[in-house]
Amino acid sequence: MELFYGTLSGDGLVILGSEEATHCTRVMRHRPGDTVNVIDGSGTMYVCELADAGPKGATARILEAVPGFGSHPYLLTMAVCPTKNIDRFEWFAEKATEIGVDTIAAVIGDRSERRVLKTERIRRIVLSAAKQSLKGAVPQVPEPVSVSELLRAAPTDALRLICHCAEGRRIELRDALKSAPGKEIYILIGPEGDFSGQEIALAEELGWLPVSLGNSRLRTETAAVVAAATVYAFQ
Repeated sequence: MELFYGTLSGDGLVILGSEEATHCTRVMRHRPGDTVNVIDGSGTMYVCELADAGPKGATARILEAVPGFGSHPYLLTMAVCPTKNIDRFEWFAEKATEIGVDTIAAVIGDRSERRVLKTERIRRIVLSAAKQSLKGAVPQVPEPVSVSELLRAAPTDALRLICHCAEGRRIELRDALKSAPGKEIYILIGPEGDFSGQEIALAEELGWLPVSLGNSRLRTETAAVVAAATVYAFQ
């Protein structure tokens, strides 16, 4: 199945921008009258008839709407410190999208080596990954904030989990997930140098639950993918 990304026009049509139209007509060689599948990025897939197409855009007439296409039964925010090697963070964003995630929030920690992120590039990566993995929803990619800002901003009725390597009691991620099926979930993954003591103390003060991903010491991007996969498996 091929998926394209478009926006609703409000009159039973979806509009494909120039990049999507070019892929649809020049790469996949679709012509007016062909049936195409278009996602809106919010969870719905539309079965459409291509009405007109050109290099600057295309229009498709909606034949059927399929809500919740490729959805998952949880609401997951992965808050992850960007890696020094940006390729590793981009790899995480792609794989987390394929697995199932709703928001990829870049956070800047006290020990972060990378403090700038090109969010538009990450948005293009997750859009491509959503289409490839047959999902109607495209993860949100907000602008980066500090770890402390994210800690304070996360809703208190969500299951808020922080993965760190500091000494102290931590529970297994899968056990934490079993205690709150179906809840909104926030998982916070630190930079290569882990969170600072002040950040860990603030998380505990605000009620975040420290969790473990096992005995192996994982790279930032590996830990983030393992966390996303664990949520997928246990929710």
